[in-house]
Amino acid sequence: MDASAAKPLVVCGPSGVGKGTLLEYLMKEALPEAFSFSVSHTTRGPRPGEEDGVHYNFTTKESVQEMIKNDEFLEYAEVHGNYYGTSYKAIEQPGKVVVLDIDVQGVQKVKAAVEAGKLSGANYVFIRPTSLEVLEKRLRDRGTETEDAILKRTANATAEMEYGTVEGNFDRTIVNDGLDAAKAEILKIAKELYGL
Repeated sequence: MDASAAKPLVVCGPSGVGKGTLLEYLMKEALPEAFSFSVSHTTRGPRPGEEDGVHYNFTTKESVQEMIKNDEFLEYAEVHGNYYGTSYKAIEQPGKVVVLDIDVQGVQKVKAAVEAGKLSGANYVFIRPTSLEVLEKRLRDRGTETEDAILKRTANATAEMEYGTVEGNFDRTIVNDGLDAAKAEILKIAKELYGL
């Protein structure tokens, strides 16, 4: 595989579905030589253990709005009252397949960038829970969200699940009904998509 010419791996799924855990496994344990995380910008505050420049580039709304004005983002969205965005600079990582952990709005913007010729292509993977009830329990067990945030994320998850199940929106789907099985599935998909 020529990773420098590889299409980004775009991973989407509702908040709390386990994307972060699966992507960390793929990039740090399973195939660290092939995959690298695209560090997005966000205006939300860091969660416990998150580091600036590692998990996200934590920034201000004014800074993100200036970057939007200057067309510096491949994709961006306002979600749960905060901006999230992937800059073109973040996907320039020679020798690696860049992984984007983004929401449905972001996926649609990446697809639009591909159609407009700003990006050569991408591979799209949707990660979904077995049910919305399971997802809500995961969000509550995480202990990092307010009740209002949990309700917002659960409502958004309904729309994301609808988009994620439409034929043709994603190349592959993983149902995260158990961590070991989901890890095996994301590794298998990554190997198939990138000829590893």
